[in-house]
Parts: sequence; structure tokens; C-alpha cells
Amino acid sequence: MKHGKVINFNSRQQLLAKARSYVDSVESFLDEQQIAIPLLIRALRQADPELKCEIILLLGGFAREQVAWPLYRIMTDDAEVDVVRHDAAIQLSVTLPHLKDPDPLVDCLLADLDNDNPELRANAVFALGWEGNLRAATALIERLYDSDALVQQSAVNTISNLRDERIFSLLLDRLEHGPIEQKRSILFNLWRFENKLDIVEAVYLKYLRQDKTDLRYDALILLGSLAEPADYVEIYLECLLDDAPRVRALALDRLKEVDKQVLRPWRSQIEPLLDDTDNYVKQAAVAVLNQL
Repeated sequence: MKHGKVINFNSRQQLLAKARSYVDSVESFLDEQQIAIPLLIRALRQADPELKCEIILLLGGFAREQVAWPLYRIMTDDAEVDVVRHDAAIQLSVTLPHLKDPDPLVDCLLADLDNDNPELRANAVFALGWEGNLRAATALIERLYDSDALVQQSAVNTISNLRDERIFSLLLDRLEHGPIEQKRSILFNLWRFENKLDIVEAVYLKYLRQDKTDLRYDALILLGSLAEPADYVEIYLECLLDDAPRVRALALDRLKEVDKQVLRPWRSQIEPLLDDTDNYVKQAAVAVLNQL
């Protein structure tokens, strides 16, 4: 399409129909970017939440300089629904690292970290969470101690995205002393520190013996993401004695992945679960024993 061509849309329906066509066809969007980008920014003000989220995703991936401030305005607009504001925040974290001068927007987001509205604080945390954004590190670390649990969890996700190994020890400290939801969030983010995986594996093993069922279950899930089931057969067998049915069931699912020659000597420790009080555990035990 020739540069400078202008298409007027005289009705909301026409505008949104054209916006939908760009969302549905990235090729058309790319071919007509000079027209499509301002049109989609206009459509953001009138689209329904579902279409807004799709436009946000499309614009953030391609129209970085032009879309950053519109994304910020959506993120901070109390009239928008939660999911739209949240999607705008996430897309900002993708867009900001590619701006020629992100500092003015970063300044606004850093100020938002002290806003009275916890949802805005959480979204600002997300928006600042791109790898290498060390300028925001100190302010984000402070949000680990926020009065709102959602902000705390957002801060865990975000500072983990920074992938600065100096933050690793801080997360381990919060894992010991933070509230349980923050602990769960930290457990699910430790794998991002690729040079610390030996320590991370040891942490997961430790948390298999926590008194909180949620933490034991999370640790069991995460251990399976780092190590082959055959490496920890005895650990999974110990988990068959756990008080929580979901932990016993997950341990059986892990054992099902172990070669039968390796597992056969432990058959006698699995058979009692055929009489388990939980039906899913019984079924999982049958599945493992059938393999043997």
C-alpha cells in the first residue's frame, strides 16, 4: 500500500471491524502498518475488553515507540477492566526494553509503585519486569515486603525475570520468612536462576518435608521439572506415606515414569496404596503396578 493513503472510518462499527481484520490477519497489519497502527490505537478507546486485549498484544509486538504511552494510559485507567489493565502492564514489560528512551515511562512506573491502589502497584511491578532492568531492582525488591499479597507475588515474578544472581539469596531469605503465598511464588521462580540449579534442587528436596501441604505439593511438582524420576525413586517412595492424597498421587505418577526394572524391587512399598482411602491414589497405584 502506498505511503500517505488515508482511510476514514465514520462509524464505530467500521473502525472496530477494520481493527478486527488486522487482529485476525497479521499479514494485513504488516502490509499496512502506517495506517493500521494509529487505527488500532484509536480502536482501543472503543473496543470491548476481549478485542482490546488482542489489540494490545498485536501493537506491543510491533509498534513499540508509538504504543508505549497508550499502553501506560490503559494500565492506569480505573475505567478499564482488570484483565485489560493487566495485559497492558505485561505488554509494557515487552515493549519498554526496545524503546530508544524508556526513562520517562520508567519514572512514571516507579512512582506508581508507591500508589495507594494495590492493583496499580502490582501492574507497575509487572511492567518493570524485563531482563536487565537493574535500574528498577531496588524499588522492586521493596515490593517483596508490600502490604498486599498480590503485589508481593508480582514482585517475586518480576525480580526473578531480572535474572540477577545477586537477588537469588534474597529470594531464599524470603522463602524462609515470607508468607506462604509468597513462598509458593518463590518456589515456582527459582528455576530461572540457571547457574544455581543445584541449590534449587536442594531447596525443593527440603520443602518436601514442610508441614504445609501446598509447599510439599509444589516442591514435588518442581522437583520433577529438574530431575529424572529415576534419580529420586526413594524420595517418591517416601512421599507415598504423605498425609495429603494429592502428594501420594503425584508421587505415584512420577514412579510410573521409572523403568520397571528399576522400580520392581520396590513393589511391596507400592502395593499398600491399592487400599488407599483416596480413589485417585488407588487408580494411580494400579497403573504403576500394572507396569510391573
